[in-house]
Amino acid sequence: MFDFIIVFASSLLAATIAPFYSEVVLAAVLTRQPDAAVLLWVLASTGNTLGSVVNWWLGKYLLHYQHRRWFPVKPDQLARAQHWFQRLGIWSLLFAWAPVGGDALTFIAGIMKVRLPLFVALVFIGKGLRYLIVIYFAEQLLL
Repeated sequence: MFDFIIVFASSLLAATIAPFYSEVVLAAVLTRQPDAAVLLWVLASTGNTLGSVVNWWLGKYLLHYQHRRWFPVKPDQLARAQHWFQRLGIWSLLFAWAPVGGDALTFIAGIMKVRLPLFVALVFIGKGLRYLIVIYFAEQLLL
């Protein structure tokens, strides 16, 4: 049971702004729980998507404080990010799994007020595919 909690928690943490890599944890647990690949995939994909929802929420609600000195994004950076997101569109959320820029993308989606159900669906698809690939390669190494 502890293995499953670790996979879920590490996946959730990895999707937030904290620097963490859940793929290593998933692969390690898969070596101990090889028959639980489907459950591990569900837990990792769900946890990582929920972590992205945290970023979405932060983007949506912290925008109210954008004119404060402590706000982490400068106005010109915010304008560039919004322009970039508008140009690429909501389909770019399929790439929210990317190690570089994926977390920022989910934060910007909150700023852009992307509807939560659509956000969750697109992010889950992208992250779910990534974890399928991780599980596939981890299982190949186990053979």
